[in-house]
Amino acid sequence: MSNELSTIDFTKSTDGLVPAVIQDANTSVVLMLGYMNREAFEKTQAEGKVTFFSRSKQRLWTKGETSDNFLYVKEVLADCDGDTILIKALPAGPTCHTGDDTCFGEKNNRNTRIGEAAFLNYLQKDIIRDRKLHPSDSSYTTSLFKSGINKIAQKVGEEAVEVVIEAKDNDEGLFKNEVSDLLFHLLVLLEQKNIDLDEVISVLRSRHS
Repeated sequence: MSNELSTIDFTKSTDGLVPAVIQDANTSVVLMLGYMNREAFEKTQAEGKVTFFSRSKQRLWTKGETSDNFLYVKEVLADCDGDTILIKALPAGPTCHTGDDTCFGEKNNRNTRIGEAAFLNYLQKDIIRDRKLHPSDSSYTTSLFKSGINKIAQKVGEEAVEVVIEAKDNDEGLFKNEVSDLLFHLLVLLEQKNIDLDEVISVLRSRHS
């Protein structure tokens, strides 16, 4: 547990609960508010799925345990007073039990492009990662993960060669398509190695600071 998270004080309330705000890691839309005791917080960190303490059921409750609409944890933060938790997560489906995207009735358009380059983050974290966590026999991406790291790396190499070949010609459309294929397979490779695109961007940024 980081020093920041170790400051969370579960003793401030008589019931040992602290509010936990859940925010979409990609769109920053607030999805819901729940409550955690220490056990729920530790389970959330250990399993990577948001778990609350249900005040109505008086037990631990993992969001999605009956609907499969889990909230996959990406980042956990504590506020300055140590009595509120912010969890940035990737929702596997609608967050609200009513079927709405959020418990506040807001739309959470996870395919919204906040600048074209931001779509790469969405592609890795929402689409490619979902195929890894929830395999589908009809998914090409799933088949790549099943084939293993060597096959994925080989595909990246093949697509890179195609990019070089098309770069020497004057068909801009074909060149863009090949670059798109290369970027996609590179994102799959990153996901297979559990590396976020953000981490690679941080390396690039450090070289120009």
